[in-house]
Amino acid sequence: MRPWRDLSSRARDLAGLLELALEESDAEIEAEIRSDLAALEEDLENNKFKLLLGGPHDRRDAILSIHAGAGGTESQDWVEMLLRMYLRWADRRGYAHDILDTMPGDEAGVKSVTVSIRGEYAYGYLRSERGVHRLVRLSPFDAAHRRHTSFALVESSPTLKMTLT
Repeated sequence: MRPWRDLSSRARDLAGLLELALEESDAEIEAEIRSDLAALEEDLENNKFKLLLGGPHDRRDAILSIHAGAGGTESQDWVEMLLRMYLRWADRRGYAHDILDTMPGDEAGVKSVTVSIRGEYAYGYLRSERGVHRLVRLSPFDAAHRRHTSFALVESSPTLKMTLT
C-alpha cells in the first residue's frame, strides 16, 4: 500500500509544481516537471506490473504441458502449433527453455509435450494460459477440406526449489 501512497504524493507535488510553473512561465521548471513526470509514469508501470504478477510463485520458472484433446490428428497438429507459439514467445522474452518430454503424433503434430521455461516471472505470465484451447479451421488433413474443431489442454505450474537440510 505504501508504494501507491508515495506515487499519489509525488503526483500531488508535481501538480503543485505545475501550477507554479504556469504562473511564472518558467521553462526550467517545465523541463524538471517533464523529467519528474516521466519517472513517475515509469514507477507507476512498475507498480502495476508488481500488482498483476504479485502471486506467491509468479517470479518462478514454469513447467508448461500441452496435451492433445478431441480431434485426432487435427488436435495433435494444434498442440504442435501451440508449442511453437510458446517457444517463440519465450525466445522473444529472453527466457531459456528445454523440452522435457514429448510424445509425437501418429500422422502429424504432437500428442503431448512438457517444456521447462526459465526466466523471471515466467510462471506469472504463463499461469493465465491454463485451460482448454480451441482451434476451428479448414483441415489440411481432410481431402474434402471441411471445417474441424480441435482442442488442446494447456497446464502451467511453477517450479519449486527444494532445499535439503
